[in-house]
Amino acid sequence: MIARPPADQPAAVRRFSPRALVRACRPRQWLKNALVFAAPAAAGVLGTAQGVTGSLIAFAAFCLAASGAYLLNDAADVEADRRHPRKRFRPVAAGLVPVVLARVVGTLLILLSPAVASLTGDWRLPAVVAGYLALTFSYTFWLKHQPVVDLVAVASCHVIRAYAGAVAVDVPVTSWFLVVVSLGSLQLVAGKREAELRAAGENASGNSTRAILAAYSPSYLAQVRTMSSGAMIVTYCLWALNDHPGPFYGLSIVPFVLIVLRHNLLVDRGVGEEPEELALRDRPIQVFIAVLLALLVTGIYLT
Repeated sequence: MIARPPADQPAAVRRFSPRALVRACRPRQWLKNALVFAAPAAAGVLGTAQGVTGSLIAFAAFCLAASGAYLLNDAADVEADRRHPRKRFRPVAAGLVPVVLARVVGTLLILLSPAVASLTGDWRLPAVVAGYLALTFSYTFWLKHQPVVDLVAVASCHVIRAYAGAVAVDVPVTSWFLVVVSLGSLQLVAGKREAELRAAGENASGNSTRAILAAYSPSYLAQVRTMSSGAMIVTYCLWALNDHPGPFYGLSIVPFVLIVLRHNLLVDRGVGEEPEELALRDRPIQVFIAVLLALLVTGIYLT
């Protein structure tokens, strides 16, 4: 691991580190891009060469696009991040990656992402990646300042990832799939904002780099989270019990509900500011996800 520089050390004298540049690309955030495998897996095509190749191309394209957007966003928010108790340790804000370098590398990654997406031989995936980038930059420079709209914008980025996986392997997207993914994304985003709002309230200085938090209250975000999680559970149950042979789809409802309930519990405890960290560190969620995937894989591929 890279040692964090002292907070009082001037950014100008800190030495550039290639490993810091990799950290600035936020590889842990690539876990979100695993959503591109959802539609191919649900369609039962991940066992084919075309399904695997298309999904991996989509995953690589979105990793490049996301990392490029993170670098440009960190370069734009560098001064605000330096006032944040946690974000000030990000490589750009900490001075380990020069702002100019972050902009150059970020631009290159963004230009490269549609080119990688075009390896599928279909114009639709590069178009979806371009749409994702357009939404990301609209969020960075405008939508993140609009209450409620900012929640939908971030959730939509997750939905686009899931849709991109279907486009990459040329499988249809059902309304069940889109509704579950959309509601799940909204639950995660509302939980993230709720955790950020609580963290900002606990910060002695009261400073927050996300000004939009002032437009929300914990009770409102909890209502959004509860509404979206409840509707998602109902939708998933209807899908799992609708014309699916065998017991595995129905049984998958149990770990699915446990994942939702566990996430809500963690958010109520003040955890959830980084949703991907829950999947990497929370053992109960990892167990529930493993059981859910095992049941779905059995139901889709073995029955």
